[in-house]
Amino acid sequence: MPKTVNFKNWRRGALLSTVVPLWLSLSAISAASQTAVPQGESVDTPAMLVADRVFVSPDRKLVAEGNVEAFQGDVRLQARRITYDRQTGLLKMEGPIRIDQSGSITVLATAAELDSGLRNGILRGARMVFDQQVQLAALQMTRVEGRYSQLYKTAVTSCDVCSDGSAPLWQIRAERITHDQTERQLYFEGAQLLIKDVPVFYFPALRLPDPTLERADGFLTPSLFSSSNLGVGLKLPYFVTIGPDKDLTITPYLAGKTTTLELRYRQAFRTGNIEISGAFSRDDIQPDDGRGFLSAAGRFDIWRDFKLEFDLNTVSDDAYLADYDISDTDRIRSELSISRVRRDQLIQGNIYNYKTLRDTENQDFIPSTILTGTFEHRLFPKHIGGELRLKLNATQFTRKSSLDATATDPNGRDVTRVSADVIWLRSWILPYGVETNWTVGLGLDSFALSDDGAFDNDATRVTPKTALTFRRPMTRQTASGAVQVLEPILQVGWTDVNGDDTPNEASNISEYDQGNLLALSRFPETDAREDGKTLIYGVNFSHFDTSGWYATGTIAQIRRDEAQPGFTLSSGLDGQNSNLLVAGQIGLRNNLTLTARSIFDEEWSVSKAEFRGDLNRDRVSLAGSYLWLQADPAENRAQETSELWFDGSYALNQTWRAGANMRYDITDGRATRAGLGLSYRNECVTLDLSVSRRYTSTTSVEPSTDFGFTLSLNGFSVKSGNTTSRRSCSKT
Repeated sequence: MPKTVNFKNWRRGALLSTVVPLWLSLSAISAASQTAVPQGESVDTPAMLVADRVFVSPDRKLVAEGNVEAFQGDVRLQARRITYDRQTGLLKMEGPIRIDQSGSITVLATAAELDSGLRNGILRGARMVFDQQVQLAALQMTRVEGRYSQLYKTAVTSCDVCSDGSAPLWQIRAERITHDQTERQLYFEGAQLLIKDVPVFYFPALRLPDPTLERADGFLTPSLFSSSNLGVGLKLPYFVTIGPDKDLTITPYLAGKTTTLELRYRQAFRTGNIEISGAFSRDDIQPDDGRGFLSAAGRFDIWRDFKLEFDLNTVSDDAYLADYDISDTDRIRSELSISRVRRDQLIQGNIYNYKTLRDTENQDFIPSTILTGTFEHRLFPKHIGGELRLKLNATQFTRKSSLDATATDPNGRDVTRVSADVIWLRSWILPYGVETNWTVGLGLDSFALSDDGAFDNDATRVTPKTALTFRRPMTRQTASGAVQVLEPILQVGWTDVNGDDTPNEASNISEYDQGNLLALSRFPETDAREDGKTLIYGVNFSHFDTSGWYATGTIAQIRRDEAQPGFTLSSGLDGQNSNLLVAGQIGLRNNLTLTARSIFDEEWSVSKAEFRGDLNRDRVSLAGSYLWLQADPAENRAQETSELWFDGSYALNQTWRAGANMRYDITDGRATRAGLGLSYRNECVTLDLSVSRRYTSTTSVEPSTDFGFTLSLNGFSVKSGNTTSRRSCSKT
């Protein structure tokens, strides 16, 4: 029966105080484990030795043999036999030997001899495994000065090594590898990279971080690109750790038609973080000009729960982002905001700056700088009941041009608007389960205009409003156990806009959906408000089946006493009666979700329709949408628009995955963007192949085709956290 020994006895205490600190030293995980415990002194953590036999030999050597296991803290040592010679201070172990610590480093050996100082020694037939993935197999491992582990005739790989002797997918063979446990670095001498036993590269010297190190200076995974605009090129990022709180990534990008330097700087602070990225290019597209972009983003927690956020962007010319496949945006937006969100209060202030990249827009005629401020507060007065909402909003924007606005073009119009709203809400449950909601409110808007002769420079509006909403939810359970809910809705509303006429700047495009169906104004901003009496009627329906699928739907319409001139034709809200809103969603058991929304006029013609589907299963991930909009000059749409978009991927097997995406303009009968991708990933390698085509063109941007290729050897990079497939040794 194995013996369990508590090391209060000095002899056994001497043995374990030697054995355990040794492997703490070999583990190289923490700074505490890098300092050897002097001989004869016990370690702070209680130690335990389990063995079939523990005895003192006739020559005064302390021996533990038979299933020897030593424990201390997170270190576990296993060996067949351990012998400690107190006179010479020599520690001998006979294998198989295995040492584990926290699952991060495992050392295997057939035999070991170390000195009493625990700083020097030899392990034969040694193998070191990091994070149960990267393994270093050597004929011999030598411990030097308690800090370095030197491995001779070593093979390194993160691939599974089969017992039949077949070569792993890749490996690095080196004459010698030195592991610096303090710096957590691996230094290779005379190294060769082999793919299936075929030498590919030779490195006289090579340095890699050991896999337990999260951040280290060095090259990151290179990428190979081919672009019809820029030619074939290579990106080789280099990572620099400036300190524990900041780093810099430098990425030279060399191609046939461009020389580019990309930079990314990151820094973490006690209360937030920043990231600055940019690039500078010299290329054949604009050979006489230096081109580039700069972006800075950050977020900080400041005084009394306030948060400061910024996202600043600039670009040298209209085509740079598209030429280098950085972004498809056609307007550059920079933002600075400060906000605080509490349960019953919102405070927010924003500064926006816009730069247009569109050929059809003149920068002087669009609002380049926009300032907004919002204050919202909820109160629950006990003497009248219900909920009281207070909202104050201010907006100011300017245009560079001083040209007066016309009836169709804003030109240089500048606007400052301050709006205040007070709303009281109260709900009751009437007999027969009728849910009643009453809303009473008052809106006040003040405007200051310039560069627009059609309106007064100063304008004021006062808008009282009220609405009474009735709902009667009804539920039933079918014979199969499914639950169905039917909810008729009826709302009577009234608003009365009094005051001066003002231009509609921010509410030119309005949506009509379930979210704003019962709102007293469906304009997105307060520069325009709905006026008059309304009657809204509709019904909500839902079905929840016991098998797991569900369906929800809404049908509704708005009737008014007079038409609202501020809404566009395609919004479905123009005219005395709105179009019929039909919306719904179906969720199936196989993780397929279908969502649709359509707007029908009185002749059942569709003015707007959208359909979206999402499928997420073990092997398939697919998202797609279809959009149809009727022609509407008021929304800068001279002809009807019909577009199809999808993005998906499919796992061909455990290691291969294919993907595709496309945006197709049905109206023009051509694709605007399309792409294909193929990836391979297992325990030791990741391969990504991609091709994409942008078909659109402007006066400054040409269509382009891009190819991408990335090959990563897994094991020496930060773990992604994703589950990867491991190859089977039975497969070739």
